[in-house]
Amino acid sequence: MTSPAAAAQRDWITGRLDPLSVDGASSHPVRGDLDLYIDSPSHRPAPLKAAAVLFGLVERPSGLSVIFTRRADTLRSHTGQVALPGGRCDPGETPWAAALREAEEEVGLDPSHVTLAGLSTPYRTGTGYHVIPVVGFVKPPFALTANPDEVADIFETPFSFLMDLANHQRREGRTPAGDLRRFYAITWQEQLIWGATAGMVRALRDRLYDPPPGPDPVT
Repeated sequence: MTSPAAAAQRDWITGRLDPLSVDGASSHPVRGDLDLYIDSPSHRPAPLKAAAVLFGLVERPSGLSVIFTRRADTLRSHTGQVALPGGRCDPGETPWAAALREAEEEVGLDPSHVTLAGLSTPYRTGTGYHVIPVVGFVKPPFALTANPDEVADIFETPFSFLMDLANHQRREGRTPAGDLRRFYAITWQEQLIWGATAGMVRALRDRLYDPPPGPDPVT
């Protein structure tokens, strides 16, 4: 049974998300890798490809935690990087359907364990994807199994740790094209969450804790 405090937290998070919407409209400006570039990007991929990830908030007795994967070393892109379960949307597929499908394919998460809460801030990656983060509450018990073709490891990170700005770093590096860019990085135990994944974590943190000001009150 969900405790009153956990239920209140669930309602608080849900109330700060965008509702499920096919048109992908967001109440917050789109975020992306290019926001932190120091040099002017030498390449802007277009058109962007639609994708979605699942921000799976697991409702543990100790508090919420988030499901992450470490990508398989055999993949052609983003080898070995930490990611949220997700991938490209199929034609005509909603972001939340894609996120649930990908989570089931990658880590074996049964969609029946997920209660969809809403959408976080859209994120555009430097590799040409327009990603919709889909937030859902995941109810234990459940079993996860990594798809060896895509996932090398599955782990959870406390949500409170991810939302703490003291754990967010800004680092610098060069892209394959030679552009200098900054990116967010969050280290949890031996796992490094960085790049677009950390950028989406940061965007969700900002949405929850630093919401944009509302309209002036009526006097």
